[in-house]
Amino acid sequence: MSAPAVDYNDIQGLLRFAHGKLTEACFWLLNIRDAAAARSWLAMAPVTTAIELDGPPKTALHVAFTHEGFQALGLPEDILAGFSDEFLAGMTEESRSRRLGDVGASAPQYWQWGGPGKVPHVLVMLYAQPSQLESWTENLQDAQWNAAFTVLACLPTSDLRNQEPFGFADGISQPSLDWDRRRSPGGDQLTYTNLLTLGEFLLGYPNEYGKYTDRPLLDSGLPSSSILPFAEDVTHKRDLGRNGSYLVLRQLQQDVRGFWRFLDKQADSNAQARQDLAEHMVGRRMNGDPLLPSNTQPIEGIDPKTTAQNQFTYDSDAAGTRCPFGAHIRRANPRNADLPAGSNGLIGKLLHTLGFGSKKFRDDIMASTRFHRLLRRGREYGPDLPPEQALADSPDPGEHGIHFICLAANISRQFEFVQNAWVMTTKFNAMTEESDPLLGNRQPVPGCPFTDTFSIPQEAGVRTRITGLPQFITVRGGAYFFLPSLSALRYLAALR
Repeated sequence: MSAPAVDYNDIQGLLRFAHGKLTEACFWLLNIRDAAAARSWLAMAPVTTAIELDGPPKTALHVAFTHEGFQALGLPEDILAGFSDEFLAGMTEESRSRRLGDVGASAPQYWQWGGPGKVPHVLVMLYAQPSQLESWTENLQDAQWNAAFTVLACLPTSDLRNQEPFGFADGISQPSLDWDRRRSPGGDQLTYTNLLTLGEFLLGYPNEYGKYTDRPLLDSGLPSSSILPFAEDVTHKRDLGRNGSYLVLRQLQQDVRGFWRFLDKQADSNAQARQDLAEHMVGRRMNGDPLLPSNTQPIEGIDPKTTAQNQFTYDSDAAGTRCPFGAHIRRANPRNADLPAGSNGLIGKLLHTLGFGSKKFRDDIMASTRFHRLLRRGREYGPDLPPEQALADSPDPGEHGIHFICLAANISRQFEFVQNAWVMTTKFNAMTEESDPLLGNRQPVPGCPFTDTFSIPQEAGVRTRITGLPQFITVRGGAYFFLPSLSALRYLAALR
């Protein structure tokens, strides 16, 4: 029996589209001034759905809420309890900040928003085609908006032509979602896949474990619950989470000038050596090409005709001599399967399970990538500052950075795992004294007083080792939101 078809009209479009043609955007962080007025605004808000149009729309709008926002809107506590612990606790809980690396200059006490006393209730995301954003914003911020909300902050964005502020092509690697619901991932996955079940990003669907992620399920007799669809796994309950997703937003300030000046010093002002070092730290060429050759065999979920820059894994680079183990993209997406390379087939899998066969230094130390993928929807902010200008003595034209946005069905298993176990850790891939060369905070951790190193293995056997890396990226704000379905938004608007 085939799975029910996806109702694109019930899903906020951000889950399906990155709105790349809508090059103007701003993110409004709001607090609810009046709950009744906020519900009235929500009932009329022109939220963009996931229905595919003949061409890109002129504008788009998306709405998400923090735990505090749901409380201010009037969602009962017993329903709120159905959301994940991470969402309910928030991003700035003390032990969570340590795990995420939000310490030192990135500690929440220094954040511009999202820190103590500055947690927003609502995130309203506005997108528009060129020259359309200002009028779109003015049209939305009417008397109803002003009665409902107070503005905590407005996060502007920039169109850097698909580059992040350090100058590298951005937004290249994204997981593919199984919108047709044909994927049955039961058992071990012996090869890397880029195609993932909907349940990894949308609540109310089976995930890569074949399970349904916990979410608020309501009794059918509750007021207005008939607005919501029935749950697939508990068919007598109404599903508030279905077609919704958790949204992580973090404002990451990038020290573009410091980044290129440090590399220039390491390269003795040799332009090619400087760029080579930067590309090894990132794991890609500045134009987005990987440091490894493309796979001879196609990868599930990647169209080789249109996404050649993603047609690779690290199986052919076991020593890390082409793409260093600590490179940013290798940390963020190790591109591995459930078992190490060479375990293909029933015999190979059996030998590995029984502890026989080839044993490599780094076998079995990496979790399977498919359980920890993120759907990224971030935008850059600040003026363009090319490397040549960053190295010059002219004044810096302003603050640069990324509003990092990702969507996931499980904050802990996806975003927090990647951030803690792969990005910030000094033990990634059996290394030591290294955290992510871009995102690392360089703070000492127990058992490892140095985290400011980056190494590049060499085929000759002696690695190149860079020490004294400064902190290039500083967190300036962040929060956990929930991006509800369209039916959930109507339910929230009907609350009394």
